[in-house]
Amino acid sequence: MGKTAPLMLVDDDPDLLRLLTLRLNASGYRILAVESAEAALAQLAIALPALVITDVRLPGMDGLALFAEIRSRYPALPVILLTAHGTIPDAVDATTKGAFAYLTKPFDGHVLLDKVAQALSLSAPAQEAPDEAWRADIISRSQRVDELLAEARLVAASDASILIRGDSGTGKELLARAIHRASPRADKPFIAVNCGAIPEQLLESELFGHVKGAFTGAVEHREGLFQAADGGTLFLDEIGDMPMALQVKLLRVLQEKTVRQVGANQSGEVDVRVISATHRDLEAAMTEGQFREDLYYRLNVVTLQLPALEERREDIALLANHFLKSIAAKYPKRLTGFAPDALEVLSLAHWPGNVRQLYNVVEQVCALSTAPLIPATLVQRALRVPTLDLLRYAEAKQKFERDYLVRLLKLTDGNVSDAARLADRNRTEFYRLLQKNGLDPRRFRGGEEPVVMERQDGLL
Repeated sequence: MGKTAPLMLVDDDPDLLRLLTLRLNASGYRILAVESAEAALAQLAIALPALVITDVRLPGMDGLALFAEIRSRYPALPVILLTAHGTIPDAVDATTKGAFAYLTKPFDGHVLLDKVAQALSLSAPAQEAPDEAWRADIISRSQRVDELLAEARLVAASDASILIRGDSGTGKELLARAIHRASPRADKPFIAVNCGAIPEQLLESELFGHVKGAFTGAVEHREGLFQAADGGTLFLDEIGDMPMALQVKLLRVLQEKTVRQVGANQSGEVDVRVISATHRDLEAAMTEGQFREDLYYRLNVVTLQLPALEERREDIALLANHFLKSIAAKYPKRLTGFAPDALEVLSLAHWPGNVRQLYNVVEQVCALSTAPLIPATLVQRALRVPTLDLLRYAEAKQKFERDYLVRLLKLTDGNVSDAARLADRNRTEFYRLLQKNGLDPRRFRGGEEPVVMERQDGLL
């Protein structure tokens, strides 16, 4: 993350906090200082720092419990423990569970700076651009997405196989491309293939290639996507839809790092990092015998879970405006943005199709809008699904009351005594309700449609 990223200090000793802050500030680090583990967790829920440095002995929740929470919620966030002699065994145990390091009080300031630099160098790969260009296509202010990207950036430095999970339309390929850009393979090819979109009889040739004459129609030698991605990254989308026969061959390629083309007698070496993705439950597919267990574990070295759009609603307005800006350039009209109530409709809507559906809605309203500012009515039309009721409480209550009275009057053919009895109200009170809602019971007699009567100060 670099020296401009904030570091979090956690210690109940204000003098030590002040001393550490001054020392780290002098080395170019920005500091967020808190005096308890509870305050630290509250701040982590708002924004992630680059590193946490915490004392082990704290009032309330201690530093070891704080470390355990961080390890559970934010596994990519490095933690350095500050410990007195009496807590060294606990600190040593914490390092075996993932704490980056521990320092015994009193510690040398230069040692602390060295540990901080080491921790940041491991959590921020050297090849990452300072402006975080690798993740520029992922538009978000969501804490969940930030946590996911921190893990993605960390694992990008290795060649570990990654399985990206998430519902359709959440942006799995976008995340895979970001990981490729953050990896040492960034200057090599990134190739994506949807395993569920290619007919089974063609998928093997598409992945592994074929030699001339291997089958009817194979009139020339052709390399497959594995060879085309050599040195780079191959993204296998919807891996759960891959036929069982091909799963065996894919497993062999991953194990041996060689590819045999269809119809060939010999295999050739390939150097490919595989990222796969699925919206299916692969564990259930394994239980049903539809997905190989050995392939699952080969692909699933690291799992990254993309949240649904409804789990990151704070991103909806941000994404909608981003899409509007890019889409508007295609239309010969001036579009400046969404009306506030239109953004409210978008933010409260149901999004089964996730980000892909949001893009489609924005594109539709851009095409149909006749004004620079897109209104809520156009957004509601594009959604084509019921939005959440935006009536204020008083309005909703009045609407319910009037509809209820209309149903009673229709049921009793306009007989106020019968309607009042069904409502468990006396006639006088019931008349007041009718007057309040402008309803004339005479108009409900003989099957006539109800009309609104004039409001009066007295009773009917």
